[in-house]
Amino acid sequence: MPTATQRATMIPPSPPSQPRLSLAPTRGQAVLDGGWWPRSWDPVAELPGLVVALSERYGRIRHIMLNIHTWDSRFRRLAVGPDLVRIGWFDTLDPALLIAITGRDDQVDLLVVPPDTTPEAAERAMATAADPANLTHAPDILTAAPTPQGATTAGWSDAYAVWDNEGGSAASSGVHRSHTESTTRSRTGVHA
Repeated sequence: MPTATQRATMIPPSPPSQPRLSLAPTRGQAVLDGGWWPRSWDPVAELPGLVVALSERYGRIRHIMLNIHTWDSRFRRLAVGPDLVRIGWFDTLDPALLIAITGRDDQVDLLVVPPDTTPEAAERAMATAADPANLTHAPDILTAAPTPQGATTAGWSDAYAVWDNEGGSAASSGVHRSHTESTTRSRTGVHA
């Protein structure tokens, strides 16, 4: 059962930060519409700037879908300027993917690059995600990125790379923000 905080409308305490975002110059047949590199896993700090940037490009954003295990907190609604954005949290949504739904019911799929990713790897991943010819899905972009010695692939744990065919839950035990659990789909999206 959701707590009062999870049911509440979040009103960010400060003006939105400028997101680290790359969007495809045009919407095409690519898998993703772009890539986003948040500075933290705090959705109250990170989502308002993203919503503003996406609204400038695609029109009003009315719904955002995220992986339930990746972020530090959960809530149902986010106030961004005059708009109220519904936030959906899903077990089955890949942590490397954020889905935004516009006021015209267009879907915008973004690669989510983990905050602790090196700048070089993050830039490379976002450029790939924003390439209109890209046919690589979000988690595959992250696993293909070279990482510093001793680091997990772009900050994502391999423990959740295998899914139980029956229930759609991670085959290994132990869930949390190790930032993985694969499923769903993706599509692709210039620095805003």
